[in-house]
Amino acid sequence: MSKAAVFVGQDQPLVIRTDVEVEAPHAHEVKVRMGASGVCHSDLSMTNGTMMAFPPIILGHEGAGVVEEIGEGVTNVKVGDHVVISWVPQCGECFFCQHDQGYLCEAASGALAMGTMMDGTTRATSEGAPLPQMAGAGTFSEVSILPDVAVVKIDSDVDMRVAALIGCGVLTGTGAAMNTADIKPGDSVAVVGCGGVGLNVIQGARIKGAKEIIAIDMVESKLQLAKEFGATATINASQGDAVAQVMEMTGGRGADVAFEVIGLQATIDQTINMTRRGGQAILVGVPKMDVMVTQPAFFGIVLAEKTIKGCWYGSSNVQKDVPKLVELYKKGELKLDELISRTITLEEVNDAFDAMQTGEVARSVIQY
Repeated sequence: MSKAAVFVGQDQPLVIRTDVEVEAPHAHEVKVRMGASGVCHSDLSMTNGTMMAFPPIILGHEGAGVVEEIGEGVTNVKVGDHVVISWVPQCGECFFCQHDQGYLCEAASGALAMGTMMDGTTRATSEGAPLPQMAGAGTFSEVSILPDVAVVKIDSDVDMRVAALIGCGVLTGTGAAMNTADIKPGDSVAVVGCGGVGLNVIQGARIKGAKEIIAIDMVESKLQLAKEFGATATINASQGDAVAQVMEMTGGRGADVAFEVIGLQATIDQTINMTRRGGQAILVGVPKMDVMVTQPAFFGIVLAEKTIKGCWYGSSNVQKDVPKLVELYKKGELKLDELISRTITLEEVNDAFDAMQTGEVARSVIQY
């Protein structure tokens, strides 16, 4: 039996179930005993209806652990390997994978939407019924079965809590700056939203050589933390017009690249408006289904020649980017330990959601 935190209904606390039975891995699957899992805003979005979910389902998608068992045909990892979990398995064979867009993998789309393995079936049961796992990952569980293409081997000397964060918040944030956007040395960058992902956008922009990095949030403690990650200036959006202040800081032109990392209608509009003519507005935050991008087509986009671009999973190739991020961390160029605000137990996951909503933390990390 395994223990897991299960989403049972919208706006309800997660329930800790202790009767979860997990099958042995099938062909091209691995069994991972989780070492740690980050508590990400997307997990909260599942519980409040921002993202579609079909309860009951094991939540969690940002994790790391140790391979405990492998199925037939698995060659990329072996028992005992330490791995980072990718909640977007990348098959390597579909159209998008072949065009270096594995984050849009066709083979993974069903698992992502329904919480299944890539063949559409589940491996966990609870209370006598199948129990899906969020994005096919389910890292709020002591044990999880995953496709072999959903795990990336890392060095065993990397702290599991740090490794877990790479699997979502770090890949998404740094990837938005280093993969999705085209940041050139000396560019001005604005980042709207300085939670866990936003902090990683900031340090990704720093690594890419941005000269001016403006952090924007309404929580002063987040803005102070943003400075530690590379922000050169901050704007408290609760104390004035953020767009006007960005314009003032950038000679009246606007930012070369602006990132929206919240997913609200107002902040999406602000991000596009603070982007200079010929600049890039990168939308990273996960919005509700009814949120629209509304801009005057001629004056706002065509005449201004602005690029408005979505970012999914940091446009990451996980097999290449995870090792690269680990190397940057070991060199001291990528801050990861500083992202961890609290280390908690699985039973404290609902408290972590509360802390996230009040803006108290960058990341709470479950340590198993």
